[in-house]
Amino acid sequence: MKKTYLIILSILLISCGENNLNIVKYVNPFIGTGGHGHTYPGVSAPFGMVQLSPDTRLEGWDGCGGYHFSDSVIYGFSHTHLSGTGISDYGDVLLMPTTGKIHLTNGVDEAKINDTPINQLGYASKFSHENEIAQAGYYQVLLDDYNINVELTSSIRAGVHRYTYPKDEEANVILDLKHRDKLLDYKINIIDSQTITGYRHSSEWAREQRIYFTLKFSIPFLNLPTIEGQENIYESFNNEKNVVALSFGKISKPLEIKASISAVDTDGAIGNINEIRDWDFDKVKIAAQNTWRNELSKIQIKSSSETKKEIFYTALYHSSLNPNTYTDVNGNYLGMDFKKKHTDDKHYTIFSLWDTFRATHPLFTIINVEKTNEFIRTLLRQYQDGGKLPIWELAANYTDCMIGYHAIPVIVDAYIKGIRDWDANLALEAMVKSADSDRFGLKAYKENGFIKASDEPESVSKNLEYAYDDWCIAIMADSLGEEEIAERFYKRAQNYKNLYDPTSGFFRGKNAYSWFGPFKAEEVNFNYTEANAWQYSLFTPQDISGHIDLKGGRLNYENHLDSMFLSSTQTSGRHQPDVTGLIGQYAHGNEPSHHMAYLYNYVGKASKTQKYVSKILQEQYSKKPDGLSGNEDCGQMSSWYVLSSLGFYPVTPGHDYYAIGSPIFEEAKINLENNKTFIIKAQNVSDKNIYIQSAKLNGENYNKSFLKHKDIINGGEIVFMMGDNESNWGNNEIPISEILNILLQLYHTLQLQVKHFQKIIKLNLGL
Repeated sequence: MKKTYLIILSILLISCGENNLNIVKYVNPFIGTGGHGHTYPGVSAPFGMVQLSPDTRLEGWDGCGGYHFSDSVIYGFSHTHLSGTGISDYGDVLLMPTTGKIHLTNGVDEAKINDTPINQLGYASKFSHENEIAQAGYYQVLLDDYNINVELTSSIRAGVHRYTYPKDEEANVILDLKHRDKLLDYKINIIDSQTITGYRHSSEWAREQRIYFTLKFSIPFLNLPTIEGQENIYESFNNEKNVVALSFGKISKPLEIKASISAVDTDGAIGNINEIRDWDFDKVKIAAQNTWRNELSKIQIKSSSETKKEIFYTALYHSSLNPNTYTDVNGNYLGMDFKKKHTDDKHYTIFSLWDTFRATHPLFTIINVEKTNEFIRTLLRQYQDGGKLPIWELAANYTDCMIGYHAIPVIVDAYIKGIRDWDANLALEAMVKSADSDRFGLKAYKENGFIKASDEPESVSKNLEYAYDDWCIAIMADSLGEEEIAERFYKRAQNYKNLYDPTSGFFRGKNAYSWFGPFKAEEVNFNYTEANAWQYSLFTPQDISGHIDLKGGRLNYENHLDSMFLSSTQTSGRHQPDVTGLIGQYAHGNEPSHHMAYLYNYVGKASKTQKYVSKILQEQYSKKPDGLSGNEDCGQMSSWYVLSSLGFYPVTPGHDYYAIGSPIFEEAKINLENNKTFIIKAQNVSDKNIYIQSAKLNGENYNKSFLKHKDIINGGEIVFMMGDNESNWGNNEIPISEILNILLQLYHTLQLQVKHFQKIIKLNLGL
């Protein structure tokens, strides 16, 4: 009996292992490397410090991730990359294996001068996608010009290279610290014939980025400098000595390289390399893929479509790359004041908050609760170290990129959902300080209740996003019993109304006493951030009910949504590459539009939300390299897919519910950190059966077009019955987003009474 039990248990474990391994195999890191996705295909651990990936492009908007699928030349393999951003940075500490004659440049400058193909000059090499593999935790490519097979994997803080050279060729490795962004300072230290340390300080988007590194080689290199006083036979430094060539002679076995980085100091990099103790590439690869298997298994889906599985798990993979670990193994990190700090906690970098507050961080409140606490504690340390909450933080730099102060909704959304392992009073202090700044149009916003077009570029977008963030401050203050702060910010949260033009029905730029004009809703101009008036016409997530009232009621609001989706895709004005993925004037390729399809729920038209969410899921994502309709933006584009494919979306981070859309999987199981599970079933679902006919939550009929966060976290099951016809399901019990407190209710009542008396006076006067 015991033997039979062990056999059954073994079969179950093998089956479970195979299912989990299949999850990893569904990840396709090439998705997003084409078009304008700006992702990279190389390796990183979940939320890892190192992103080891090939570099095929040195500059340009579509080179932001360092790689573009349309390219055919590899310059080398660097250890830091940004996932899907709109500005290039990183690409630090490039290594490139070569054979034969040593070149110390990548060939670009020589090619420009001599009009010669790049692959015939410098250390760069041609490659083919036919000889390239990208998986979660593993990357491989054959360098055509050298016949070298390159394999990459990583731990959290260190990358591992394995180069297999032709046996009859001289093996070299180029170390290039000049690669990509502007070099400020550098140092290369030859410790011994198998160890190099150094640092690279550079400037680009991050105005001062600091990287310290340690390299260890499994085979000694031959050109070791002689002792002091003797002639240095180390010939491979170029004149500037920021590019080095190491020679290994003819080697019969693969060369492995461990490469760790730190933002703090050389000691940190030396400590970090100890994450990988053995010379065993395959062991590190297996560990990396097991780590990804565990991360991706937090959501397990059942679907008859292999393509949907590939898109889903790649999206979940991309969602889990950022923020990046920023503490060394010894607990040190670089503070926002550029001083060495220490914490027993975990500290992170890369907060693309204008993007990720919308869906990525809300996704983490479901599947990464403890990490959410760590992220918020990081944001608060950044406030303490640097004096303000970040807007877009990168490598301990305030980049001052994008708009709003969206660290605030990340913090408040977690608080409202009960994720509170951090100092709430410190958080409120940091929020108020951010909102009371005079920068980026806030001085005018505070004084006048709106930002004039002449006060600040992108005045409309900033005005709207400040108002939403102010609401977040208000509900946080309310929760903490800070009534005075709450009242002030509830009032500011209604400043969106001051830029609403009732004649056009849009939020418009304003002069001192008139509207900015001439007005064209499809025109992309300096009043909006990477968008036009259509794409900011519905950004009032804090007070959707109030906006509906402004527009004259639910029917007008619905008609506006219809018009947006059915309009021509033609835009005018300045060229804005981020305005992509157009369905009418809805632009899924950029974040301001991401919540809009769900707004039909708020006017009792849930079937229209289901229609357009399904359309976006089917048309704006694919498994091809250009399978993202816009920049990945550190997980946001993918997080929209993850949540929407499950069947819900956070229209208003800071509320404790999600608007329901159109689930696409037969079954999805969310494995929660509290050891509970939440199961979503969509019976009879297909590409045509996109409409919810009925639903049951834990066996009870469920008619709400929204789902409470607590219903997910407490575990249970929701079952949707799907069909190909629109239904009335969800139209009567709708989500509500409105600003309500005693003073504002009184103010609203007085306004209505004034309007009522004005009408009576006009009637009595015969007007």
